[in-house]
Amino acid sequence: MLRDIFKLLLNYIPPTLMAGFLYLGAGLCMLVILVIKKIKGNIKKEKRLSKKDIFYVIGMVLLDIAAPILLMFGLTTTTAANVSLLNNFEIVMTSLIAFIFFKEKISLRVWFGIIIITIACLLLACEDLSAFKFSYGSLLVIGAAICWGLENNCTRMISNSDPLEIVLIKGLCSGTGSLIIGLCIGERIALANLWIVALVLALGIIAYGLSIFIYIYAQRYIGAAKTSAYYAINPFIATFLSLIIFQEMPSYIYYIALFLMIIGAYLTSSDKPFFKRRNSE
Repeated sequence: MLRDIFKLLLNYIPPTLMAGFLYLGAGLCMLVILVIKKIKGNIKKEKRLSKKDIFYVIGMVLLDIAAPILLMFGLTTTTAANVSLLNNFEIVMTSLIAFIFFKEKISLRVWFGIIIITIACLLLACEDLSAFKFSYGSLLVIGAAICWGLENNCTRMISNSDPLEIVLIKGLCSGTGSLIIGLCIGERIALANLWIVALVLALGIIAYGLSIFIYIYAQRYIGAAKTSAYYAINPFIATFLSLIIFQEMPSYIYYIALFLMIIGAYLTSSDKPFFKRRNSE
């Protein structure tokens, strides 16, 4: 749903600046919460980030600069419905990276789901199956999903630390980085559209600040792969709304990919085995 709103707002604000303000909104939200907690003296004892976490913190910030910029540029060149479904490729990358580099266990059921989602993403990325021509916008969105897959695992490695501190760093550092890049490449906002900045900051509070805050807590308890899998329901809601809002009628390939994506998301959302073993009598 929020990606549909992002697509509408891109008519008034350049992609890189928008990505920056979204993350900056998340950082400002966490900063306000931190100040309120300090004033009330209601700060829960949480593990603080340390020097050994610096590699993952830097990776998290850099990837959080790259991912939303790629997503925003992708939104400008492809349909919101496509973008919503392609974001499920984040599940694939998060799970594969968690398995290969961080030794998280992945069941056979989840592997099947990953394969099906990958096939669906390849279908969505193709403009013309007969010529096997890839869509530029879809490739940008897949690039964003890869970045977020890497970022999810970086965040997972520090998820036992204070989530408030993590999102504060994510928001302020990544947001500022994106704004600097946007200004350096010549992006500007018309004075008549300055009101959009306030709206984007507000969206950043909800879509990035509070969302990531809760997401990190989930990673702490169930790991990066499972958290990403449970998050998979979001694109289907967004896809439905984008079809209503933009009335962009997709091709038959989209519906095939949607069907595959639903199956893949269902499989990755649970580690239950395909068949239950009968208890031996």
